Amino acid sequence: MSKIFFSFLFFSFLAIAEDSICYGTTSNGRLENGVQLPTSGENFEGYSLVARLAGRTYVHSQVSEIILAAYKSLEDTNPEKVFKYAEMGFEEGGQFKPHKTHRNGLSADFMVPVTDKSGTSVHLPTSPVNKFGYDIEFDNFGVYEDFTIDYEAMAAHIVALHKESVTRGFNLWRVIFDPKLQPKLLETTHGEYLSRNIQFSKKRSWVRHDEHYHVDFAIPCK
Repeated sequence: MSKIFFSFLFFSFLAIAEDSICYGTTSNGRLENGVQLPTSGENFEGYSLVARLAGRTYVHSQVSEIILAAYKSLEDTNPEKVFKYAEMGFEEGGQFKPHKTHRNGLSADFMVPVTDKSGTSVHLPTSPVNKFGYDIEFDNFGVYEDFTIDYEAMAAHIVALHKESVTRGFNLWRVIFDPKLQPKLLETTHGEYLSRNIQFSKKRSWVRHDEHYHVDFAIPCK
């Protein structure tokens, strides 16, 4: 009985460790062997334990590697900054309401990094009261209550995601962020890099994307 049990554990581990396979597109696709992001790390955390338990934080295995490696690199380049990821997708992909995409493991939402009144990097509050952060509205100056969007930290994060993607032979397809707030990103020390390498949304999406930015990864799918 014990041999059968340990064989089961062994093959279960192999299944978990198997690379993901994505099918179709971000708006019409599915995923095999999705990977769930960890609850938190040295400089990041997820937006909701409830959402995690509901299975809403799965991505393609390569996307997971890129996201975690980017956070790791930011520990060195931006040690004083903290970050928060948001909606990802289901373990097997497919329809992911209320999103129109997030269906094949290649879409990821990140809450904007923010600073408090003292200028300290803090996590944007996310709870059921504000729809886990998605109900927050920043003004045209990037301010919401006591929080201000940290464009330098956000730009550094996008750059890290891009560099980690390229290192693995992939790329970023696009970044969706409120067009009215995008100029502030390009005014950061990473502005030139972003202009050369990142395709930003030019038109406002069906939802504003001011409290979060949406990243689609360019990884081949079947």
